[in-house]
Formats: sequence, structure tokens, C-alpha cells
Amino acid sequence: MKFSIGYQLPDELDSTLDICRDHAAAVSEVYFPWGNEPSGRSALCGADEKGEVESFQLAELKEIRALGIRLALLLNANCYGEQAVSQKTRDRILSAADKLKRELDIGSVTTASPFLAYILKQEFGADIAVRASVNMRVGTVDAMEQLAECFDGYYMQREKNRDFAAIRTLKQWCDGRNKTLHLLVNSGCMRYCAFQTFHDNMVAHESGIVEQKNMPLRFPSPCWDYLSGLPQKKAAENYLHSTWIRPEDIVHYEPYFAEAKLATRMHQRPRMVVAAYARGRFTGNMMDLTEPSYSTLFRGKILDNTLFPKDWFEKTSQCDKNCAACGYCACVAEAVLTEPRF
Repeated sequence: MKFSIGYQLPDELDSTLDICRDHAAAVSEVYFPWGNEPSGRSALCGADEKGEVESFQLAELKEIRALGIRLALLLNANCYGEQAVSQKTRDRILSAADKLKRELDIGSVTTASPFLAYILKQEFGADIAVRASVNMRVGTVDAMEQLAECFDGYYMQREKNRDFAAIRTLKQWCDGRNKTLHLLVNSGCMRYCAFQTFHDNMVAHESGIVEQKNMPLRFPSPCWDYLSGLPQKKAAENYLHSTWIRPEDIVHYEPYFAEAKLATRMHQRPRMVVAAYARGRFTGNMMDLTEPSYSTLFRGKILDNTLFPKDWFEKTSQCDKNCAACGYCACVAEAVLTEPRF
């Protein structure tokens, strides 16, 4: 399995470029936001830093591309407000995409906007593959058919990650229509999160929100508030219900996906995540591999990945997802929620 990893600006400890160099055999693609353009996570910079950051990005991404690693532009903001279908948005996006195609040879764009997908296909045709963002929650053949005119590929709805009957159906449809199916493996977000749309819209408008006089928040998003109010083992059980895939189980997805996306764009230790999935094993806290991790909510307890039962993959990939009538994850939470050993 090869991996698509997220771009971060470098800090004093590490850089995406160095991770790509050190894991060149495992990393096939780097996905990146551009400057201060809204996306599914915080922008890389503010408007006043746009020129400087974009120049730096361009130089670093050229080095990554020279390693033979493909580049994917992220335009996956959930909301563009009153500019959602404007000529101004069209011109700005096409100008950026044209520049990045010429200078970086980007191979694809991932977007949550059917409008952006449409104008990109009109302008670039087969020269740039356009993919539907995981935040569009595309998890059925009906949804893929609705989007087929302007999308070349689809990031599968996270909630289908442990449903191999659905994966086979979606893969068969894509293969028969020259479309591609893609997988995000380490999202820590709650399954069928009721807060997702609200949170995605907040992130898309983050640059404007910070200019407001806002109410104080205890946590970065409402799901954290929800989990913090649960008993610790119940919160762990909720996390186990989610959509992430253990590094040890990634091998089971290889017949359906040549590449898997790792959420590392905001992760504090992206090198650890890449190394764990490249090796196919991990001996630490499973929450440390996902984004978000929620690990700070557990007050020193961890979900020890080495203690997961041998039937974890079999059970979670074949269950009917009727969690209210099943106690399996509660039993697993009891077994894996422990004090750190070191």
C-alpha cells in the first residue's frame, strides 16, 4: 500500500519534504492547501503572509515533486458563502490551478464544491483529475452517479471504511466507469458525527470568525464537548465505533485501494503516523495516530494498540453496525484502555 500524506509548513523539528525523503518507498502523493485559500482545515497563513508562504510552498513542493511524488491540490472548504458560484471565485481558482499545473505539474484537485469541480473539468479536462472530498460523504452508487459529470474520483464516506460489502459495490461501479475510489484511513472523527457540517462551515470561515468577538470555547469543536461529558470507558467505546483503520489491518484494503490517504496535515507527529502505516504495525496509543486524537480527554489513559483482540478486524468489518444492541466495543474498551507502560 502506498500513502497520500498532508503537507505542513516545516518547523524546527521536521518537514513534509524530509518525511517524503525518508519514506520515499511508501509515499506516493502529497496533498496540500494553497496559501490562505480556505480548505477543510485551518489555512496555512493569513492574507498578509500569502505571498511569502506561497513562494516557500512552491519551492518546497517542487523538491517533493522531483522525488517522483505526485501532488494534489486541496480546495475542500465546505462553504464559500456568498462567493460560492461567483465569477470572482472562478477566476481565482482557475488562476491558482493553472499556476500550480505549470510550475508543479499537479495531478489532481480534491474539492467539496461541485461548482469548482465543474469549472476545473471544463478548463483542464483530463489533465487534472478532480476528486470528491471525503467531506461530501459520498457513500452510495446513487451519489457517485449524481456527481459523475464533473468528478473523476471519490473519497469514500468514512462510515463505509469498515463495510466491505459497500466497498466492493463502490469499487465495482468505479472500475466500470473509469473512475477512481479513494480511502481516508485515520480520521478520529466520530462516526456519523452530528456536528460535522457545523464544524466544517466554521473552519471554512475561520479567517472571518477570528475577527469577531466570539463566545469562549472549552474545546476546538463541539464533538470534544460531547466526549468530555461521557464516562471515560463510554468515551473510549465511542472512539472505537469510529472509522479509523489500524496499521495492522491496512493490508486487507489492498485489493480495493492502491493508495490510502493519511490525515497528517494538522497532526503534531506526522512522521510517526506515516511510519506506523508504512510498517503495518504500531505499539503505542491508537489515539495518537488519528486526527483528531482526543487523547487529552482521557487524563493519562491510552488505548494500547498492542492489546486489541485478534478478532478486531473480523468483528468490526462484518458487524451490522447496530451498536446499541452489541457489546463488543465495550468489551474491547475494557481491555485496551490502560495506563501507559512507559
